[in-house]
Amino acid sequence: MNLILIGTIIFVIIYLLLNAFARASSKKIALTLKKIAVYLSLILAALFTLGGKFLFSLPFLFVLLSGLKIKGFTALQMFQLWRLIQFLKNSGRFSQGQFNKPQGSTSVSINEAYKLLGLKKGCSKEEVLKVAKKLQQKIHPDKNTDVKTEELSKLVNQAADKIIKTDFS
Repeated sequence: MNLILIGTIIFVIIYLLLNAFARASSKKIALTLKKIAVYLSLILAALFTLGGKFLFSLPFLFVLLSGLKIKGFTALQMFQLWRLIQFLKNSGRFSQGQFNKPQGSTSVSINEAYKLLGLKKGCSKEEVLKVAKKLQQKIHPDKNTDVKTEELSKLVNQAADKIIKTDFS
């Protein structure tokens, strides 16, 4: 019954649109299409200008993260993880070649540690522990058996340890 009703509504809407299109002059149709093309191109230009590289990489990352099956991530947490991965890639710590190398050269600087955890200098020890624990709950290898998050987990631990040893001892 619902399919018949929906089909009838769609048919009536299409009929009315085609009827209005047949009655309109070709000049009016051409003008309307030109306006639509100009507005769409302005909107796309504004999106590309404002969005830049994030416009393409961020939605793609959300699709990939949902495919990774990391349990319990919100969009904000996915964005924070994306920032963490970008930071690690830029610093050379998150590349395919480095995962099998010894851990001796991967010590985190104090500035990198704050960036990794998304904290600012001057925060309390409890905040550091809270943020590190929250991140570990999401990316810990025991919770995500389908995904290899060991390296990220190690880096979060190193960052928290570095901040606590440097600023609170």
